[in-house]
Amino acid sequence: MPTDPYVPADPDARPRQQQNLPPGVALPPAQQWSADRPGDLGPEQPTGELFGNPGPNVGFAYTLAEKANERVRLGPHEDGHDVLPVIAEVAGKRAASFGRAPVMADVDRALAILGYDGSADDSFVATRTAMVREAGHSYPRRRMVVDSVPEELLRGSGSRLQAAIDEWRAMMTAPLSHT
Repeated sequence: MPTDPYVPADPDARPRQQQNLPPGVALPPAQQWSADRPGDLGPEQPTGELFGNPGPNVGFAYTLAEKANERVRLGPHEDGHDVLPVIAEVAGKRAASFGRAPVMADVDRALAILGYDGSADDSFVATRTAMVREAGHSYPRRRMVVDSVPEELLRGSGSRLQAAIDEWRAMMTAPLSHT
């Protein structure tokens, strides 16, 4: 197979850029970077309503949620097209809180928090159904559900986690039962 003339035959060959510089001239060292352009956010990310949770490759949570689709236990009157985006974004929020891309464990935690693993009681299922209705087509509604999940449920572990999930579900159900 022919090789292009600019591909060195020897892997240890020096890069051509260095060889093309005039004698006595070296590349300058890299300068420090600063966020001075209008689109640069710098180390601090903006926070607030509808901003979401920025993290590396959080959109991959949608692919993972789709793979977990067969494990999702929908309640009556729930639609998978509304539920899967909510699960994916809760999983993405969890992954972003750790500063990494989503993995299947994030989707599993989202299923457990939202009760789509079959662990939710009927009152929470009714509340959840109302919360996620049309969430697949409404970004503000999806953000409302995702932002209601506290970080302690996303990052927590151990025996206290299920009790915290149950407390959050009771808190989310309480306003609906008083009306």
